Amino acid sequence: MKLYHFPPSTNSLKVRIALLEKGLEFESVVIDLTKREQKDPEYLKIHPFGQVPALDDDGFVVYDSTVINEYLEDEYPHPPLLPADSEDRAAARLLEDYRDNHVNPHFVTLIHEYRKPEEERDGGLIRQTQANIVGAFAALDTQLQGREYLAGSFSLADIAYMPNVALLERFQVSLDPDFKNVTGWIGRLRTRASYSATQN
Repeated sequence: MKLYHFPPSTNSLKVRIALLEKGLEFESVVIDLTKREQKDPEYLKIHPFGQVPALDDDGFVVYDSTVINEYLEDEYPHPPLLPADSEDRAAARLLEDYRDNHVNPHFVTLIHEYRKPEEERDGGLIRQTQANIVGAFAALDTQLQGREYLAGSFSLADIAYMPNVALLERFQVSLDPDFKNVTGWIGRLRTRASYSATQN
């Protein structure tokens, strides 16, 4: 199994964490986005849209972090990373979709801004984006009421947010201390062995 990824990429990290949680061995193939390696003709044969991550499992290639993690759940079902109950499974997928389309894009904005020299950063955009992230985590606080994890048991939904959780301090995003549910959830995520994958 080969994982084509760029270590700082939040979506690459999402797949790395799922692989670690599954206990699956894989070869790491770094595609350096800063050098535009994702647009190399050889890599485009693997991922036609020139993005990361992509997974080659014994010749079967799959891309898009959410699709990869769903594939891993289907192909390697133990330990399970989706709840057994169909409603909870749907909730996990909806929460992952919320992360992919409404939370992670804010982090991508901050990644791009923080890569710039400090004098070239758009302070207004950074502050608004930080506020948007706080708003998203406020919504998660409500979702977590009475739950240890987003869909009840630890799942692909929680894994999706782990790379973003790791960036909160770096991007100076301060969550309201009244977000007790989110604070507890973040603490639980940070104790998982796979969380260390977001730290290097």
